[in-house]
Amino acid sequence: MAGDVRHGGGQLVGTRACPTRQDGPETAGPRTTGPRPAHHEVLAFAAVGLLAYAVDLALFTCLRGPAALDPLTAKAVSFVAGCTVAYAGNARGTYRHARRRGLRPYAAFFAVNAAGAVVQLLCLTLSLPHSRLRSSGGTPIGLGLTSQLADTVSGAGIGMALATVLRFWGTRTLVFPAEGRVGSWTG
Repeated sequence: MAGDVRHGGGQLVGTRACPTRQDGPETAGPRTTGPRPAHHEVLAFAAVGLLAYAVDLALFTCLRGPAALDPLTAKAVSFVAGCTVAYAGNARGTYRHARRRGLRPYAAFFAVNAAGAVVQLLCLTLSLPHSRLRSSGGTPIGLGLTSQLADTVSGAGIGMALATVLRFWGTRTLVFPAEGRVGSWTG
């Protein structure tokens, strides 16, 4: 019953009475529902990332198993496939308003994802028992952790979390920058 005039100067919009000024337009703004734009961006980025991770993992498993490729070749192929899925999902979904086309944004996206992979590898390297990283005095920098659980926590836990933050920032800032973004909390 939109448009019905109620006693007291309110106008019924859907099922919500919106007060109006007697001498002008409505003072109540449009009602918003759902997450705020920043939350929507983070959730969409995470959903695309999960899909890309699933593609990476499934392809790596298939290339290592039935295809019998060596681990580095299988991971390189699955990494590129995962990056491509993530780029397509972010370009057509999360950042569809950016309208960037061509090879340059894909190359920047690939570089950001490669930097994320380096972060994960560094986290894993720092936890290894015989790290080749040495301080200026020759002392090993590694933490000397030896269990598979330590490798999982450092590489897939801490490394993944740090890499995801880097990837989100890099994708948002370098690959799909919003012109005139006000109050950006990521740069």
